[in-house]
Amino acid sequence: MSFVLANRKSLIALACGLLATGVGQAGVSNTQVDVGLASIVQRAAPATDRLIVGYRDAAEADAADGRVMRARSVDATAMSHRLGSVNSTLGLRGAQAKLLRQTGTGAHVFKLNKALSHGELERVAAELKASDPNIAYAEPDRKMYPLMTPNDSSYSSQWDLYEATGGIRAPAAWDLATGTGVTVAVIDTGIRPHADLSGQIVAGYDMINDTAVSNDGNARDSDPSDPGDWTAAGECGTGEPASNSSWHGTHVAGTIAAKTNNSSGIAGIAFNAKIQPVRVLGKCGGYTSDIADGMIWASGGTVSGLPANATPSRVINMSLGGGGACDTTSQNAINSARSRGTVVVVAAGNENQNASNSNPANCSGVITVAATDRNGARAYYSNYGSIVTLAAPGGDVRSSSSNGILSTLNAGTKAPGADSYAYYQGTSMATPHVAGVVALMLSAKPTATPDQVKAALQSSARAFPGTCSQCGSGILDAAAAVAAITGTGGLPTVNETESNGTIASANAVSAPANVSGTIGSTSDTDYFKVTLPAGKTLSATLTMASSSNDFDLYVKNSAGTTLAKSEKAAGQVDSTTYANGGSGSVTLYVQVLRYSGTGAYTLKLQW
Repeated sequence: MSFVLANRKSLIALACGLLATGVGQAGVSNTQVDVGLASIVQRAAPATDRLIVGYRDAAEADAADGRVMRARSVDATAMSHRLGSVNSTLGLRGAQAKLLRQTGTGAHVFKLNKALSHGELERVAAELKASDPNIAYAEPDRKMYPLMTPNDSSYSSQWDLYEATGGIRAPAAWDLATGTGVTVAVIDTGIRPHADLSGQIVAGYDMINDTAVSNDGNARDSDPSDPGDWTAAGECGTGEPASNSSWHGTHVAGTIAAKTNNSSGIAGIAFNAKIQPVRVLGKCGGYTSDIADGMIWASGGTVSGLPANATPSRVINMSLGGGGACDTTSQNAINSARSRGTVVVVAAGNENQNASNSNPANCSGVITVAATDRNGARAYYSNYGSIVTLAAPGGDVRSSSSNGILSTLNAGTKAPGADSYAYYQGTSMATPHVAGVVALMLSAKPTATPDQVKAALQSSARAFPGTCSQCGSGILDAAAAVAAITGTGGLPTVNETESNGTIASANAVSAPANVSGTIGSTSDTDYFKVTLPAGKTLSATLTMASSSNDFDLYVKNSAGTTLAKSEKAAGQVDSTTYANGGSGSVTLYVQVLRYSGTGAYTLKLQW
């Protein structure tokens, strides 16, 4: 995207936080999960003791085909001396570093003997890159955190699945797909055994290297069990309060694929899919380098020192994040996962802010999810902005705990305890709704690409019944999404007929219909004529087949006056509406106008 385009269709800011709550009903935990209840503040750039350095030969090999080809040999002693020299130059005396390991993207992780601020490490990284032409990039290994605010017997409590106003309309989707054959990676705190997840799990991995973070007594291993992420006061930084274990990954996993029709507990969205737990978050969060390796391994890529993944995931759920721009390490890992056909779904964040300042929500190629409440309006905590793809139920427990999202949990406050269920709220809870529906979509159409999945989600999303400005294309609609990816959306398809480049030559369309069109050249534009009855509101949704194309959408009258428009950035779905408040029908002209690129598109016209 050019600088001009970025200004014309601005991408705005976001950040991430935490909040959790429990409930009191039969079979459901009423223990408050104090995972940052006081932590509405942004954890934008906490101190870290790690630095990621990527060398040009490995980076170029990775860019060649999206896979890690090789990794350069590094003289760890020389690098340590170089870091020492840089630190001394910058006045950061006493800071030394040693080579910790290599990432799945070919970069190297260096561990410092003490934590430095994000700003200090950015200065170190800049000096290192300037001093060595072989370094492609250097950046702090930032920490990220869980993004949550604190005939199945509890199905009636899962308003998020079935209620007409704020739910995702899952029952209709289950007539079309159930997730069979799809594995979803939950890159999170790991998982606890739970009766409602029995038989739903495939082998995962614990990616956490640092034993102070892992809290399980060892570094990386094949056991992704969650030992608890509780912390003492001040353990995660001066002034940070104590917190109980969140069992965050277990809650996320239940929303996606809890057992269904077992006369117990809750229903999962893709109940015939499998969960692959990848543990990257522990005490005080988790490192970017571990999260990046988790994405690569989960999607079937190669990570040095790890066994091959026998059951690669087609979907990755990341209900986590931290502040700042998308870093190279995260973007490389996302690109690597996407190159293998894996769809990456991430949380937008919980700070009621614009959404382009939270990583990985602001990375390219991801599906970024905002949260709605039970009324279908934006949840008070949810981030928003033009980078948001769509919204899904995240809950709002302020008036009632039952307005949160009910899912599987563990009753232990620190160490693991008995199986339980609890209501949580947050974009962390919205994200697995989308990941679960993506699993349904891929089980219905296994050949679908990440871009096709994203376009189908956007074009099938339903209008917000409440106020949700800059929350993407609408609320997740499970049945409509499955129908959209399989081409059975229920609306007739009308093919564009050239030449229709003027209002006078517009193609007449009897809406509701899906129009299949093409912008074939830099001078091409398309017009479609619609007769809108009195009292009806035209809804027009434009979806590009390629995420690199940028076409805009306009509704005009016969004089060419623009009545409504949508001018979103490349790859995003444009949608707009026009209400006919008069006593008779009106004739409208819907225009698809090229801004950049050429190719196919779908225009949905309905009222």
